[in-house]
Amino acid sequence: MINKLGPLLALFAIYGFFAMIAPASFRTTGNLELMAIQTASVGTAAIGMTFIIMSAGIDLSVGSIVALASVVIAVLLRSEAPPLVAALSGIGLATLCGLVNGVVITVFKVVPFIATLGTLLLVRGVALFLGDEQKVDAPRTWLRELLSYLPPERAWMLLPPGVWLLLVLAVGSALMLRYTRLGRHILAVGSNEQTARLCGVAINRVKICVYMIGGATAGLAGTMLFSRLNVGDPTSAGGMELDVIAAVVIGGGSLSGGEGSILGSLVGAMIMTVIKSGCTQFGLPTYTQQMVTGAIIVGAVALDRLRHRTTRGD
Repeated sequence: MINKLGPLLALFAIYGFFAMIAPASFRTTGNLELMAIQTASVGTAAIGMTFIIMSAGIDLSVGSIVALASVVIAVLLRSEAPPLVAALSGIGLATLCGLVNGVVITVFKVVPFIATLGTLLLVRGVALFLGDEQKVDAPRTWLRELLSYLPPERAWMLLPPGVWLLLVLAVGSALMLRYTRLGRHILAVGSNEQTARLCGVAINRVKICVYMIGGATAGLAGTMLFSRLNVGDPTSAGGMELDVIAAVVIGGGSLSGGEGSILGSLVGAMIMTVIKSGCTQFGLPTYTQQMVTGAIIVGAVALDRLRHRTTRGD
């Protein structure tokens, strides 16, 4: 119970700390809405990364896939494609990238770190090619409203549609992990792959599925990023994979596999957003935010290693 509630308690503690010492603007509802908007992209991608890390994998290509999805959406919108078709095309291509990752890892037996490091560069290159190495402007559509501030007449929604979409996706993913065969197989593969194979689990199929899920959520995160920027930027989301992995680890996910939760990953993403917002309110430079986030990541991984050693009795 402590392991599950620890990240949530940490979120309340960090927010309370900044609420006491930061300027009054930090505690406003407008800033809370801004933090929710800023968390949406990373939180969405973190859901897919949770599946991957729980299966004892890793995906370094997330940021590049997010950028590629945003560029594809912008290019299609500029070609007068319907917004829904553009969004689904971006998510579909991102899912295909996840499929490529899964096939390279399972069929060609390439270590996930190396495989996704290669696709990180490959996908980023494709995004730069499609965008002609520059931002792609797009006409204004309803996609822009996914993560826009709510106008007064829609204040009853409390949060922008993109944030609600993230919450619905999180609930559905948590239910899938808990109550479906695929969810149980993901946990089994991450806990002990050899035992799972002896029990009849289709290891390769499970791994391909989790990387496709990771690609699809990265594509949706790219859609949300496009909503915020209203342009397709092939250079965007650089280093976002680190934020996504950090969100999962801070939320209780283990890089050894077999552990993690959707709620924990969302809380981890929110913790980083709160820290960045608090530092911004104080006018601290960006490098300070990076140092604090890096220290939290190292601390979370160290605590995870210590917990595993204690469990084994080492």
